[in-house]
Amino acid sequence: MGRRDDVRGGPLDAQAEGPDGSGEATNDLERTQELRSTIRCAGVLLALLLLVDWGSGRITPGRAALWFALAGLLFVVLYPARVSAGGNWLASRCLLREHRVRTDLLVSVRFLDGVSQRLLLRDSLGGRVEIDPEVLVRNPQLWLRLDEGARKAAAGGSLLCGMTALRCLGRRVDRETARAVFKVSGLE
Repeated sequence: MGRRDDVRGGPLDAQAEGPDGSGEATNDLERTQELRSTIRCAGVLLALLLLVDWGSGRITPGRAALWFALAGLLFVVLYPARVSAGGNWLASRCLLREHRVRTDLLVSVRFLDGVSQRLLLRDSLGGRVEIDPEVLVRNPQLWLRLDEGARKAAAGGSLLCGMTALRCLGRRVDRETARAVFKVSGLE
């Protein structure tokens, strides 16, 4: 039996088009660069481990398989999630599955602290997405899609917790966007 996140064609896909009705989704623009960095890190680790083993004369097929597995594990740990947003939805796709929330039906938005800060979004349908807030800061179009849906949720009364977190994130996005504009125009 599949989880609600895995169902295709359900209520989450009904609003898959953009707010302008174009059917286009906004994606994280820097994900490709992060993916290349992940591949490079795993490849460099593998090359160094194999080189050290080869240099010491202790390389065996078993040890080489272990180094390949270790590099693969590093790749899985560092693999960046693909964040995309459309009309009233936000999705995060990892290696094996995708999580979606309806932004117009959000009930809570929280910052989770830890080694890296995460933004946890929950909707009234039981959807849950956990993303890095830096993705929204780097991609104002993703932020605008989330903010538009969150405003609808707040106006509809479903967003019970998290307006403060969204306001803080909105100020940060605005600050970084203004800084980028000043830098490009030479006014920094």
